[in-house]
Amino acid sequence: MKNRYEALLVLNTQGREDTVKDVVDRLESEFQKEGAEIEQVQKMDKRQFSYVAGELDAGHYVNFVFHADPQLITKLRAKFKLDPEVYRQHYQKLRPKTEKKERSAKKLAEAK
Repeated sequence: MKNRYEALLVLNTQGREDTVKDVVDRLESEFQKEGAEIEQVQKMDKRQFSYVAGELDAGHYVNFVFHADPQLITKLRAKFKLDPEVYRQHYQKLRPKTEKKERSAKKLAEAK
């Protein structure tokens, strides 16, 4: 059964600011190669870190929302750990996407 996940990746593009789009496209294809169904890719530009914990003080944030089997998260985490352009990664399981009509009907039923 496929679950809905969110992956927040921080990219190390130090000295290569013009290649961010290429890196994001490559990572998106990596997700798809492993069997994930991409729902949304959100590029959030470069941001400074609140504190410096490693060799970088800033990174490009990219958010992927996708559907995948639970075993795939471990595989993706190991694969991107070896990728020099992925500085940090965080995965979170999301609730299944529901229709807005269902939500509004539920709220109306609760209000009565």
